[in-house]
Amino acid sequence: MDLGLSGRVAVVTAASKGLGRASALALAAEGARVLVSARSADLLDDLVDEVGAAGGEALAVPGDMTDPAVPQRLVDAALERWERLDVVVGNAGGPPAGRALDVDDDALRAAFETNALASVRLARAAVPHLVEGGWGRVVFVASASVKQPIPDLALSNTARTALWAWTKTAAADVAARGVTINLVCPGLHATDRLLERGVPAGARTGSPADFGRVVAFLCSEPAAFVNGTAVGVDGGATLGLL
Repeated sequence: MDLGLSGRVAVVTAASKGLGRASALALAAEGARVLVSARSADLLDDLVDEVGAAGGEALAVPGDMTDPAVPQRLVDAALERWERLDVVVGNAGGPPAGRALDVDDDALRAAFETNALASVRLARAAVPHLVEGGWGRVVFVASASVKQPIPDLALSNTARTALWAWTKTAAADVAARGVTINLVCPGLHATDRLLERGVPAGARTGSPADFGRVVAFLCSEPAAFVNGTAVGVDGGATLGLL
């Protein structure tokens, strides 16, 4: 299937490793030119080299997405380099573990900043250019916890669900203008974060590369009628019906 991404331009955040890196590689494999961002410049340079070795084109722009100025800077850098913008993939590392009654105000604010506001700012910076071009895709990498909260990840549950509510609302605002906004909700994937927390006994884990291909599909031409959804990529682990 031709995803219609050849020649398009994408911005991917938290792209230095894990699911962000896999998403950037999947988009590049489909012919998109990718601006990749994260705090680690060295890892981003490695990613740019990998994309280039495969015949693609990538640009590294290091930055901390909790800095309110960074999302606009990434959009501006993509426009300066390629004179267009078609896709944004907002990704961020998860906040620390903690149960709901144990997390304090400062931790909640930090989680909301990283896992909700940073992505909202990215969309606000990008969507006017997508609308102007009459075509665009916004995908936020969240978590299966927006559908089934994880008991010891209260910060992630709260912040990412806020992002889901914003996404659902914003998607209706752009639906008639050729732009879609969706959430993709990973379960357990073989990433550094999962290895740090520990894989639950008997749990199935997914491949980051396979996850990246789902993101690429949501960013594609054939996914034009997929809008305002939270797509689970968790091997069936989430048990809720909605």
